[in-house]
Amino acid sequence: MAVTRRTVLKQLSTAAALGAVTSWSPVSAAARRRRLIPWSNWSGGQRCIPAQRVAPTSEAAIADLLENSRGVVRPVGASHSFSALVPTDGTLVSLAQLTGMIGHNPDTLEAEFWAGTPMSQMGQPLHEAGQALVNMADIDYQTLAGAIATSTHGTGIDYGSYSAYVSGLRLITASGDVLDCDAENNPEIFSAARVSLGALGVITRIRMKNRQPFRVHEQTWVQDTNELLEDVDRLRKENDRFEFIPILHSDVSLCVTLNETNDPNTLPKEGGGDGDKVSLLRNVHKYAGGFPNARASLVNTLAKQMDFPDVIDQSYKVFANVRDQRFNEMEYTVPAEAGPDCLREIMALVRKKNLNSFLPLEYRYIKADDIPLSMFSGRDGCAISVHQSYELDYHNFFAAVEPIFWKYEGRPHWGKLHSLNAAQLSKLYPQWQDFTALREELDPDGRFLNGHLASVFGTRMRN
Repeated sequence: MAVTRRTVLKQLSTAAALGAVTSWSPVSAAARRRRLIPWSNWSGGQRCIPAQRVAPTSEAAIADLLENSRGVVRPVGASHSFSALVPTDGTLVSLAQLTGMIGHNPDTLEAEFWAGTPMSQMGQPLHEAGQALVNMADIDYQTLAGAIATSTHGTGIDYGSYSAYVSGLRLITASGDVLDCDAENNPEIFSAARVSLGALGVITRIRMKNRQPFRVHEQTWVQDTNELLEDVDRLRKENDRFEFIPILHSDVSLCVTLNETNDPNTLPKEGGGDGDKVSLLRNVHKYAGGFPNARASLVNTLAKQMDFPDVIDQSYKVFANVRDQRFNEMEYTVPAEAGPDCLREIMALVRKKNLNSFLPLEYRYIKADDIPLSMFSGRDGCAISVHQSYELDYHNFFAAVEPIFWKYEGRPHWGKLHSLNAAQLSKLYPQWQDFTALREELDPDGRFLNGHLASVFGTRMRN
């Protein structure tokens, strides 16, 4: 497959490009060791000490860095992935200097952003431009590039992940080539790069297909989990967006519906995080964990006393929540129709074995797409998330639950913890071979592979 040469951006002088790279220069190994800066993710579960951390201020600088350096390069966003996508002893490339809206088209309702833009900083400029993201996840800490790299998603049977709404992007390959990709230009690369795990190159700008601004009415209540599962088909069809949050070691869940409305705004959504609720669950777990029946009764009673005010506001002010309690997370997407049975097995296992965790689960629906490495490729999905407080070891808990996901042909969220490698993953994705062949073509030397990704793709690191 022919790859187009770099654009005029790459033709900028090497000197100018080098000057635009923060903290990168061909210094001696001894000098580099003196300023090594450790990296860790949000939960503290992933760590590394890279040889260098760079924050380029231009695409030309990134292209020059890739063309004139050696060794592993891993792009890093907001460090909110729980899986080992980032760690390397090579070079970490942050796009923190490339943020904000580049431009927008009022006729097509598209907007282009620098890839390092935090999702939390997209809502207001889009609103001012007469646009809004079609759907959003329940947190907005991620960068745009990180969100599409891992197929991050919200909920709603009619809505895909962020990646499904990408209409164009720019990719800089390991050789420094700058490729503009969309359905007409480099379509094969475009299709794969919408969910790439950062394994095809560095994405620098992303064009999103949006819609007109809209308001959302969020309603939350507590209900028996079995009742919700029996009624799940109606709830997911009658609401624009529906999810529920099963509380472990109990019989109840928090149910959340998000429906579009023309009703006037309520008071702004509360800005506080999960601290009080998590502390309550932590204390119940600590002091009543040895008495499962008593704990279940106590959690049931406490949950039913919770009050959740309705919220109506612009969509980008409603979808996201504050998550100020750190945790590690595993998430799998099973076929939509398998969601209820899969959840029932997880909840039963937790109760039967009195597994050591107190953070609630999440249960959401997502529309199918045609992206090779999307968890929703070729099928509508039900995503079920399992959490463990950062204070507790997650290994045994996740290991006990994970085989249930495998039973239902679950696909792991790329940004969250899982134990699968290429042997298992290749059987879950119809276009797996297409993606891996393209990855080998764009990055034959494995510049963008760390140990985790070498296992995921079943190849060895060459650097």
